[in-house]
Amino acid sequence: MKICFLATVPETLKSFVLAQAEYIYEKHPDWKVSFVCDCNEQFKKALPDFIRYLPVSMSRGVDIKGIKTVFALKKLFKKEKFDMIVYATPNAALYASLAGRMAGIKKRLYCQWGIRYVGFWGIKRKIFKFLEKITCLNSTYVNAVSVKNRQFAIDEKLYKSDKATVVGNGGTIGVDLSDYNMEMYDEYRKEKREELGIGGEFVFGFVGRLSRDKGAFELLSAIRRLSQDNIKLVCVGSDELLEGDIPSELKTWVKENDIIVFAGEKSEKEVIKYYAGMDAYVHPTYREGFGMVIQEAGAMGCPIITTNIPGAGEVLVNGESCLLVKPKDVEELVTAMNKLYEDRAFCKKLGENARKYVEEKYERNSMLENQIKRYEDILGE
Repeated sequence: MKICFLATVPETLKSFVLAQAEYIYEKHPDWKVSFVCDCNEQFKKALPDFIRYLPVSMSRGVDIKGIKTVFALKKLFKKEKFDMIVYATPNAALYASLAGRMAGIKKRLYCQWGIRYVGFWGIKRKIFKFLEKITCLNSTYVNAVSVKNRQFAIDEKLYKSDKATVVGNGGTIGVDLSDYNMEMYDEYRKEKREELGIGGEFVFGFVGRLSRDKGAFELLSAIRRLSQDNIKLVCVGSDELLEGDIPSELKTWVKENDIIVFAGEKSEKEVIKYYAGMDAYVHPTYREGFGMVIQEAGAMGCPIITTNIPGAGEVLVNGESCLLVKPKDVEELVTAMNKLYEDRAFCKKLGENARKYVEEKYERNSMLENQIKRYEDILGE
């Protein structure tokens, strides 16, 4: 069997697909696996020998050069004659679905890890919905990332119910629990809090891009309402902070206030330690595929507050292993954060239950086994 995995940039393949490829090699060493993404020599050198790297120029964002990419992929697919192509991320999925159909690839699997137009409005929403529909129409199979995301897509008439499947409990590859060693919790917590100059304060945490659609306005507004000497907000992520239409007055408050600590971008291994340093993880996103960071924070026993939306609101159980709030609702977010701050016993229990739930539902090997079974079923049809 010849399988080709595609994503727009190598980081996606590294984070979400490489583990699948390694698992395939263990179970089916005779299967030939190829990776296609934008050109990156460093990524090529880091790949194991059993993965073929076939770079094709592509980039994020709407780009007229995408037409050239479609024909480059069509040529590649005709030459390689893959038994199945598997693609994710908006641009790569659009290009691959079109090229795969043109090249006569019969099994075209779209991993719909999220629907990007959910947070858009007006003409922009219509354009991106149209592009999403093209991808779905030109795919023969869809892996929806969660039950509610699948239902949303069906309601939006992106595809009929028989085309899409939710694999296992949803999500992508889950978490490698060997990396989230609870025996190291106290050591990690001490290390990171000392590094950040934090003592006994109650620490709310956030990991990722601090942008409007990730709930930055609500998060910052809430921490401002709660601000007092014994509360901190630790933000771990890129330096592209406070993106989008966040009021300038709020940005000024953030820059002038030492309640918020910006830790900067960190490696995956380091982020695990930061989770241990947090007393609660807050993820007030407007849209989400399934919420990998929620699984990760839960794996480190971190109490979690997130929004009751498709994806994010499906990872854990409200009131048992997380607290769910309405998206874009500062009042509800303040109430939930204050609940964890004031009721430490409940807060601790929430974190313990989150760890147990992740162990039961999102352990990596079981997630990978579900994925491989899906590929076997499709290839065996």
